[in-house]
Amino acid sequence: MPAAQTTRHWTVARILVAAVAVATLVGALIADALGPGAAQHISNPNWPPHAKVHDAQYIVMSMLLGVIALVLLFRRSSGDGRAVLVPAGILATPWLGMLGALLFPGTAMLDPEFDVPSAYVLGVHPQILVAAVLLTVLAVAALLALRTPGRRR
Repeated sequence: MPAAQTTRHWTVARILVAAVAVATLVGALIADALGPGAAQHISNPNWPPHAKVHDAQYIVMSMLLGVIALVLLFRRSSGDGRAVLVPAGILATPWLGMLGALLFPGTAMLDPEFDVPSAYVLGVHPQILVAAVLLTVLAVAALLALRTPGRRR
């Protein structure tokens, strides 16, 4: 039986997933620790240490998931779709987790003193919008990877 043909072909699907991987890798770090949003998160003097450790955990987890997805995207593949679907699934985790966290009682996207409805886009909090856009990009990439069975993705 011949060995499966491998490829490093950078399709649109792979490029889309790679873009989300980079956004996932650096997004939480910039938003919660290095950028102006740090005052609302990791540098917020009103947050107790336990709240800060959960934010730091999310930052590190997002960075690790972004790196894992990029490593998987750069690996050689047989072109069966897994080269895109597995990293896309991994990258969906923190964004779905952000949305799912809002289902718990007493949670909110921002502490009340930082909530500025005028910053919302079409009535949607910017973090929710970012999550929705990135999840949509991942869904499009997955559909592109699956659209033609037996072809390189």
